[in-house]
Amino acid sequence: MSVPPGLAVLRRELEDAATHLGRPHELRFQPMFGALMAYLDEQPCAWLTPAGLALKLAPIDQSALLRLEGTARLVAKPGAAPSRHYIVLPAALSRDTAQLARWLAKSARR
Repeated sequence: MSVPPGLAVLRRELEDAATHLGRPHELRFQPMFGALMAYLDEQPCAWLTPAGLALKLAPIDQSALLRLEGTARLVAKPGAAPSRHYIVLPAALSRDTAQLARWLAKSARR
């Protein structure tokens, strides 16, 4: 499957974060609904969509992340309810490898 350029960029950012955590070999991707689902240690951790990189987080971590400017709950398709689990990150956060790695670690712990 050919990955759209925007998703390829998000994939590299998530791969960099996994490498920062020392876990690059535990990260894998699977095409899903025109996007990419990311798995860390065989558990879903992120959804890479045209809307951005959305991390799957526990409720307590969702609250903390949603306080950051530019974050929002993922809306998978127009008219759908916002996700109860996935939070879309602002581009600046997904490009900050160390900060993204901290949030990815939280996703892996949920």
